[in-house]
Amino acid sequence: MKLVSLFTGAGGLDLGFERAGFHVVWANEYDSTIWETFEHNFPKTKLDRRSIIDISPSDIPNADGIIGGPPCQSWSEAGAGRGINDKRGQLFHDYIRLLKDKQPKFFLAENVSGILHPKHSEAFTNIIKEFENAGYEISQKLLNANDYDVPQDRLRIIIIGYRKDLKKKFEFPEPQKHKPVLKDVIYDLRLAKPALDKNKTNGNNLKIPNHEYMNGGFSTIYMSRNRVRSWDEPSFTIQAGGRHAPIHPQAPKMKFISQNERIFVPGKENLYRRLSVRECARIQTFPDDFIFKYRDVADGYKMIGNAVPVNFAHHIAQKIMVDLK
Repeated sequence: MKLVSLFTGAGGLDLGFERAGFHVVWANEYDSTIWETFEHNFPKTKLDRRSIIDISPSDIPNADGIIGGPPCQSWSEAGAGRGINDKRGQLFHDYIRLLKDKQPKFFLAENVSGILHPKHSEAFTNIIKEFENAGYEISQKLLNANDYDVPQDRLRIIIIGYRKDLKKKFEFPEPQKHKPVLKDVIYDLRLAKPALDKNKTNGNNLKIPNHEYMNGGFSTIYMSRNRVRSWDEPSFTIQAGGRHAPIHPQAPKMKFISQNERIFVPGKENLYRRLSVRECARIQTFPDDFIFKYRDVADGYKMIGNAVPVNFAHHIAQKIMVDLK
């Protein structure tokens, strides 16, 4: 089955669907720092580099499904949370505009849990209504990726629509019994390299591609919470910024000082480093042969943190494939 991918990013969602037997024939991504990574890892997929605002339905090939997660910063609890009042929040409407015209058998849209915040309830209800008015039977659910073979706590809202004439409704797959933890995915990685001066990449001077971490201090916001998960726990959510990357589990949990203040355990400060780009990729369940191309390590963390975890996407894609076959 053929797919069109909008707001593609590095392609975590795409890879999960391809593993389930789908074929992404056309993708769209506007961020120039991502193009090289996507084209390296998906050489057979045509990448349209324009903003979705400038794309007409006639530019997109017909396909069985449309997948993609409109930018989530507008809905994020950590961000300003402007939601539909932010230009990025309004990109949902462009997604729906193209969906209405193309009328594939199904669509999938992914976003952060912050979109369910009470302040966004009216906007979110309207988005769901627009999807229904486009001709789709809607299923939506807040899921934790850790329930679907991903070694991190990551809450995301998944919206899936089946075209009404198919007379089917998507039922979300049951959570997996095994919940993977950090030891399952990054324990075998050896010592990571710090990034070069000004957090530039080590490039080809790495035995394991992308196995380098961001240097620099930790903000008071970062130090307000424990940022260490132990080997036998799932990771904290991998975010789209290296400065906010969790600390490697070799370090002891940060010491509580007061409500919004933690410190590194005295005498163990040398153990506290951010997870490397590759470690974050492993936690997002990207395979090691998926290479991230960047000059600034910040761009590596951004691509990975914004991606849908591959295994999470695969579980959902498998269910859709069974339903539509």
